[in-house]
Amino acid sequence: MFRTYGKRAIATILSAAMLVTLAACGSTPEGGDDSESSSGVSFEQITDTATEETSVEEEAPVDTDEPYVLPEGMYFSELTGEPISEDINDQRPIAAMVDNEITALPHFDTTKADVVYELMNSTKNDRITRLMCVVKDWGSIDQLGSIRSTRPTNILLASEWNAILCHDGGPYHNDAYFAKDWAKDHISGYFSRVDNGKSREFTEYILNGDLESDIERFGISATYNQYANEGSHFNFVEYGKEIKLDEKYDRSYTANGVILPFTHNSSKLVYNAETGLYEYYEYGDQYFDAANEQPLTFKNVILQKCSFAQLDENGYLIYNCIGSGEYAWYLTNGVAKDCTWAKTSETGVTKFYDENGEELQINTGKTYIALVPDDTWDKVIFE
Repeated sequence: MFRTYGKRAIATILSAAMLVTLAACGSTPEGGDDSESSSGVSFEQITDTATEETSVEEEAPVDTDEPYVLPEGMYFSELTGEPISEDINDQRPIAAMVDNEITALPHFDTTKADVVYELMNSTKNDRITRLMCVVKDWGSIDQLGSIRSTRPTNILLASEWNAILCHDGGPYHNDAYFAKDWAKDHISGYFSRVDNGKSREFTEYILNGDLESDIERFGISATYNQYANEGSHFNFVEYGKEIKLDEKYDRSYTANGVILPFTHNSSKLVYNAETGLYEYYEYGDQYFDAANEQPLTFKNVILQKCSFAQLDENGYLIYNCIGSGEYAWYLTNGVAKDCTWAKTSETGVTKFYDENGEELQINTGKTYIALVPDDTWDKVIFE
């Protein structure tokens, strides 16, 4: 059964927006590119009354009184909270712009991303979305993409991770951002072309070795620089344990699936109780990575309500992703929790808060984040 949640009880969590609301993410110029589409989204949801009880089948977490002991040569990833090789501890992630038009499918190596953002790319062409894949271990990439242009919002989001933004051009509105010291490290259009029988705009991919040579070519630091944020991006629970939203909070909701108001590609996520992960679907089918035939799955799903400003008649836009007090949802283990978000500066990390004003804890693992336009926020549907 599908449900949408109305906009009433959300007032109770506004106290979480303790941070000063800042202006939107400005605008300005860079490189030309095609006009694209993306599905807008808006939804002020949450019930105002009694807590809806949730019962979710889930695998028992590895939860013991003994702290987990990291194997030698490993550390807890700042992107997922999971153990990974210490060899890449200081390595900056990349944030790769992946075309999400149906012609660009199938994608390759998206399952190697630690975090995947989905957001509308233009107000035209049915508001098609584009993916931004944040990958820590980019040395493991064989063929990622196809790669396409970027937008100002993506520059701001990539900055949270101190990531090297990988794209192919974009509108002139990007220029003012790339002129800033914290955004100068980006790579545009210097990746490989693969003959896949499609038009040229769908043939660019990051192949193994491309990043190493491009980083050297442009004198980019492969390790974190002075603009990096310290510590984990999210407030992860201790590795080996899990947060159970319906046990911790009085207010939580069943979320065995979520349909997003991205009408062009009809993206949704479906919870698999056997794996404890959300599986991504779009264009009416389950999404599989062509590189390994694996589904694209996430332990965490975050939906972030965000207003936007259209920058020109071509439909280029920027999300007002700097601010505080706006609504969000956090989904894990088949349960959803209402919260608010705050981002206080261009390079600052987006934080999420519960109704008590405390930073929300999330489970370790991969995360999907959708920026949902405020004009379609009320069209998000939970199953």
